[in-house]
Amino acid sequence: MRSAWVMTLKPGQEASYKQKHDEIWPEMIDMLKAQGISNYSIYRHGLTLFAHLERDESATPDEAAFEELAQRWKEWMAPHMETHADLTPVVDHVEEVFRLD
Repeated sequence: MRSAWVMTLKPGQEASYKQKHDEIWPEMIDMLKAQGISNYSIYRHGLTLFAHLERDESATPDEAAFEELAQRWKEWMAPHMETHADLTPVVDHVEEVFRLD
C-alpha cells in the first residue's frame, strides 16, 4: 500500500523540524520497519510538508509499543507543526493521480 499526505509547519520551525528528523530516534526507525513501512520520505515546500510511504500490509507489528513511541514522538514534534488537541498532526491525505512503475 502507498500513502501520501500533507502537513503544515509553524512559521520559523523549518530548521528545528529538519534537525529532529536528521536525529530521528533509532527506536522510531525500528518501529516503522516493524510496521512494514519502507520508502518513507517527507519533502518540504515552504511551510508545507509532503509525506509519502509504502507499507507491507502483511506486517504484524506490536501496536501497543508503537502507540507509546508514537505518542512520545508527537509530543516532541508538536511545537513545530500544526496539530490537533491530542497532538496528532493536522493531515490532509492526497489522491494518487499518476504512477510510473
